[in-house]
Amino acid sequence: MTTAQISAGTLIREWRTRRRMSQLDLAMEADISQRHLSFVESGRAAPSRDMVLHLAEQLSIPLRQRNQLLLAAGFAPSFGERSLTDASLAPAMAAVEIVLKGHEPFPALAVDRHWNLVSANTALAPFLTGVADVSLLTPPVNVLRLSLHPGGIAPRIVNLAEWRAHLLERLKHQNDASGDPVLVELEQELQTYPSGLKGSRPTPVEPSAIVHPLRLAHGDRVLSFISTITVFGTPLDVTLSELAIESFFPADEQTRTVLVRMAKERAETS
Repeated sequence: MTTAQISAGTLIREWRTRRRMSQLDLAMEADISQRHLSFVESGRAAPSRDMVLHLAEQLSIPLRQRNQLLLAAGFAPSFGERSLTDASLAPAMAAVEIVLKGHEPFPALAVDRHWNLVSANTALAPFLTGVADVSLLTPPVNVLRLSLHPGGIAPRIVNLAEWRAHLLERLKHQNDASGDPVLVELEQELQTYPSGLKGSRPTPVEPSAIVHPLRLAHGDRVLSFISTITVFGTPLDVTLSELAIESFFPADEQTRTVLVRMAKERAETS
């Protein structure tokens, strides 16, 4: 069904159910009566524009879906959706490039809401070595597909079972938050890729571990990484709100040494 065919009340109820909130829970969070919320969800009361945005805020609905909710309620969207090449987003995109460049000699990349690669720094090179299926590197490059596809990086991920489970769990949480059908299809696709278990169970997490590392075979060495995710604070543009930067840090001294040496080699040959 299209947004125009679904009432605002129905969408609010769907998001409330997705967030595992009762009517009473949401009514208390929004500081309105449960009776009024019930009338809004059933269509017996038409919510104002302010009420739609207020409920969307309490439900932590992404900006894209807030626009859809406003349309369903008969109002114009509140949040712009610009191309990443739009001049108004130039300061934000410049900030992304500063973060990526500033993170060298360690890898970092920016992705959109569907995990398509937007930009990356030069230190990403070790991740792309030996990709057998070159079609995975044809834009738009989906970094989750590239990571877990058997023709991509997956054969070089030493702890593939653990890393795959980690990525799929992240994607599931994103699906729960956004309800994006493209991400649902991506999750279903990734589930079909080899798990790397080969009849065995994942290696137990060491008691001293603090995060899930990515362990990547590179020549005769294994590079170990931990990562962080950075997003823009308080964005008012849909596209910008969906942009994320993943920065990888060396999890051990060997990895740090190799990455620094590779950066020096790139500088000498450039």
